[in-house]
Amino acid sequence: MLETYIRVTLFVVFLLVFIVQLYYLISNHKSLSAYVVPDELPKVKIPISVIISARNEAKNLNKYLPFILQQNYPDFEVVVVNDCSSDSSDLVLDEFKETYPNLKVVTITEHVRFKTGKKFALTLGIKAAKNEHLLFTDADCEPVSTNWITRMAAHFNEDNVQLVLGYSPYYKTGNFLNSLIRFETLKTAINYLSAALNGDPYMGIGRNMAYTKTLFFSNKGFAAHMHVISGDDDLFVNQNATATNTAIEINPESFVYTPAKANLHGLYRQKKRHMGVGKLYKNSHRRMLSFDAISGFLFYALFICYLAVYFEPLLALGLFVFRWIAQILVYRKTFKKLNAASQLWYLPFLDFVYYIYINVFGLIGTFVKTTQWK
Repeated sequence: MLETYIRVTLFVVFLLVFIVQLYYLISNHKSLSAYVVPDELPKVKIPISVIISARNEAKNLNKYLPFILQQNYPDFEVVVVNDCSSDSSDLVLDEFKETYPNLKVVTITEHVRFKTGKKFALTLGIKAAKNEHLLFTDADCEPVSTNWITRMAAHFNEDNVQLVLGYSPYYKTGNFLNSLIRFETLKTAINYLSAALNGDPYMGIGRNMAYTKTLFFSNKGFAAHMHVISGDDDLFVNQNATATNTAIEINPESFVYTPAKANLHGLYRQKKRHMGVGKLYKNSHRRMLSFDAISGFLFYALFICYLAVYFEPLLALGLFVFRWIAQILVYRKTFKKLNAASQLWYLPFLDFVYYIYINVFGLIGTFVKTTQWK
């Protein structure tokens, strides 16, 4: 009797999480699949300030900054905040200033009684910027084309748009960790880009994001979460983005690439910083992300349980294959748009590892605090 009760309960839970997963897939993610990406390069003349916060990034600045300074755009400046660097960042930036008159450098020096963070550095960069429209990236990022600024800035010509969410994937290498990181970034992008299209934007990525000075200062910048190390991007969007003031940009010319962490230690430090801010999202967004993460994990856990313990392959495999086909139908176009079509072949395995991954780091972010941004 008890065994029957347990089996029926597990079946009900299995069916519920299956339905929840289909809801997220069809109701939330289908909008990005149907989104038409404009091909024609728009004509834009809005003055833009690109802002980069850099701490001990001499090597990356030397490698990637030229890709930003050489953008094909009529009116832009690049503001680099040299945040308490102890390497040769100042020398690298001085050399670039001799060649590029549109480069502006803001230098922060360390104070014994005051520890700066990225939000403080970005705030100084925003204050130093001469233009109303701001575009953000990091020192280790490379725009894929010289039309990056044009693609992102074009949305400021649209009515009421004050915030533009872009896409920033990782470079592809040949190991499994890199594949997992790229897949997690892809799924994260699908979530936040779809949410923005559905009128409920909740986060963005600071490696490729734009907004106005007016939006920043009218909402007191990062004041509401200055005490949190991370969140200069996703918390800012979570608190200030609306259905009417936010646009997305996913033309391939707008992508900004960056190297992924090469080992588990580096990944752990990075994700520990990022996951901790999720608990400060609006309640509706926290529930949405939690239900997706938990239901996805339970779907795979119960799938394995039915195969290994109860050995009911028709039920387990039936629901698994149905969800897999639905994923392929919805994600096929989306993966292609985000230059990740090859990962569709490994979808079941990467998706399984992904839900373990985000639940583990979600728990870590809940209980572990981070005290430094670099």
